[in-house]
Order: sequence, then C-alpha cells, then structure tokens
Amino acid sequence: MTARDTVESLYAAFADSDGPALAGLLDRSFTAWVSAGMPLGVGGPVPDPSTMLLNVWGAVFGAYDAAPYPEEYVEVSRSRFIVFGFYRGTCRSTGEVLDAAFVHDLTIRDGKIASLVQITDTQQWHSALAAA
Repeated sequence: MTARDTVESLYAAFADSDGPALAGLLDRSFTAWVSAGMPLGVGGPVPDPSTMLLNVWGAVFGAYDAAPYPEEYVEVSRSRFIVFGFYRGTCRSTGEVLDAAFVHDLTIRDGKIASLVQITDTQQWHSALAAA
C-alpha cells in the first residue's frame, strides 16, 4: 500500500463511519494537533491514537453527522501529504448545516497514519452547534 493509498483509506473510513478501519489506520505512536477553538473542548495536542478515536473523533462525530471530504491531495514527500477539503454534514442537535474548510497535514509511516495536523474553520463548527 502506498502512502497515498493510506491517506485515501482514511477518508474512505470517515465516509463510511467505519471506526474499526480508522483505528486500524493509526500508527500506535500516532499524535495529532487539532485546531484551537474547536467546539466540545477537543482542540490542541492529541498524545495517542485512543485519545483521538474516543475523545476527539468520538466527541465530534457524536455531535455532528459529518465527514471530511478531500478535494486536493498534495504529495510533499513519499511519506507526507497535505489534503485540502471540507467537512460537510449537519449538527445532530440543531440540524444546521456544517460546511467548514480544512487542511490536513498527514505523515505516513509503514502504511499507517503517524501524525495529523488539522486546520479548520472553527467558526463554522460553532455556528452549526449554536444555531437556534
């Protein structure tokens, strides 16, 4: 599997809401940085895969029926991709639409995601959550 295959598999797992596939794609030394200002208190450093799966993605996708939709993949090196796209869906509690741009900086090691840096329009997340 190439690094590009791994990256594409990540977004396919999100689109399918496939938690086991997501877990299987994360290297055991996985770390992340989530945009400061994200709702639900999930922004900042993420030290390991289980924190990402349970406390970040679990919280976010529990509150939003949404997924990241990649639009452009930029291969920086054989093991690093920058992905541009949009999180699209709705907030479960309000029904409001979420359409937030993102950039993901992904590092791949041995066919697994070793690190992820997320930059997103956090205001869009808050607007969908806070809508009356």
